[in-house]
Amino acid sequence: MARVLITGGAGFLGSHLCEKFLAAGDEVICMDNFLTGSPDNVAHLIGNPNFTFIEHDVTNYIYISGDLDYILHFASPASPFDYLKYPIQTLKVGSIGTMHCLGLAKEKHARFLLASTSEVYGDPLVHPQTEEYWGNVNPVGIRGVYDEAKRFAEAMTMAYQRYHGVETRIVRIFNTYGPRMRINDGRAIPAFISQALDNEDVTVFGDGMQTRSVCYVSDLVEGIRRLLLSDELEPTNIGNPDELTMLDLAKEIIELTGSKSKIIFKDLPQDDPKVRKPNTAKAIRTLNWHAVVNRHEGLEKTIADFRKRLGK
Repeated sequence: MARVLITGGAGFLGSHLCEKFLAAGDEVICMDNFLTGSPDNVAHLIGNPNFTFIEHDVTNYIYISGDLDYILHFASPASPFDYLKYPIQTLKVGSIGTMHCLGLAKEKHARFLLASTSEVYGDPLVHPQTEEYWGNVNPVGIRGVYDEAKRFAEAMTMAYQRYHGVETRIVRIFNTYGPRMRINDGRAIPAFISQALDNEDVTVFGDGMQTRSVCYVSDLVEGIRRLLLSDELEPTNIGNPDELTMLDLAKEIIELTGSKSKIIFKDLPQDDPKVRKPNTAKAIRTLNWHAVVNRHEGLEKTIADFRKRLGK
């Protein structure tokens, strides 16, 4: 049995990771301050003797009694809606919060995994994006608070690895979806699903020709666990390379929900990436990992979850 700390553990991804490690027989300490996470995401885990919840902001000093084997740092606003609403908190959790988590990993001799993001590539000039690509990021644009927080967090993580000998891993997460996404998250899939279920106009930004590659959450958490337990020291892309346009995604969700919604178009937000697709050759080679849940199946599961929560 490993003892695992997951920061941001009451968030969308964090809660699925808590389940993943508990299912493997590990002891999980979930830490969250509920800035964007929710108690509802982990309520079903309360009472499990291997699960502990601590309400705490990781930008403050972190104290955990006893040994730790692994620290997974997932605390951060993650959608444009959130990090534009909480720009300072986003920068602080990526910098100060990462430093506190790495300091704890050093103290406990624990392996540390950083949740980074495809946003470190910015509006990419290389397609698909490989881990060797340095990115095309506007540091003073409105999205820079998230992009640069994660780029700084990666630099800090590598510094602790090289200077202090901390065992570190970095996952660059591409667009992920599934049950427990916040209904008002602001990202494309929850927005499209909630609008379609209400038979409201489905809002597509720009001309809808910008692309994303969407990965179902169970595939992502499996890739993260494999990366954590691997010997890979450099950043690794985890995502589904199944690329499609936002317009096609909106149409697919309208069809799957049986909605009467119409598609409307609004101006594209500043610095919104035009393309996004992971090159996952490294994950396939080093982790023997690839996405297995097809988009149709994943969207049906996600829509069913939204129907239940919205009472539709």
